[in-house]
Formats: sequence, C-alpha cells, structure tokens
Amino acid sequence: MSYQPSYRSSSGTSSLAVVSLVFGILSWCLLPFIGAIVAVICGHMARGEIRRSPIDNPIEGDGMAVAGLVLGYAHLALCMLGLFVFIAALAFGFSWWGWH
Repeated sequence: MSYQPSYRSSSGTSSLAVVSLVFGILSWCLLPFIGAIVAVICGHMARGEIRRSPIDNPIEGDGMAVAGLVLGYAHLALCMLGLFVFIAALAFGFSWWGWH
C-alpha cells in the first residue's frame, strides 16, 4: 500500500504583519513617533491583505497585525496626551506665574 501524504501549500505569514509588530515594539524602545506611524500603517495594510487572501490558501498573521496596531495606536495616544499636557503646562504655568 502506497501512502502519500497530502501537502497543503501555505502562503505563510504576512510580512506586513511582522513589520507592524516589530515597529510597534520599536516605537516604545527606539523610534518613538515614526515607529508608531509605521506600525499603524503596516498593520492596516496587513489586515487588508489577510482578509483578501483566498480561502484555500490563507495568509496568517492577523494576531501580529492587531498587536502592532494596538502598540502603535497606544503609543500615538500617549504622545498626543503628553503633547497636550506639555502645552497646557506651558499655557497655565505662564499665566499662573504672571509671565504674559
């Protein structure tokens, strides 16, 4: 009896999802603002690529894309909050001390 295993060709993991996750992590360590923007853009592109992949040959990596999106958006939100606090401290600090 001849046994031949059925091989299913897999497209593998989306490279954009990997890039999104890597830049999401780097945005917290080395590339503060630019890394977050790259993570968000690549994360959205990866999710679109994964959704458009054919059913018989799916592309994996949706979890990595979502993780990159979460890290990127969280970092951007923290940057915007920090910028808002900085501007408010400048505005209220100058008016409080009478430096107009």
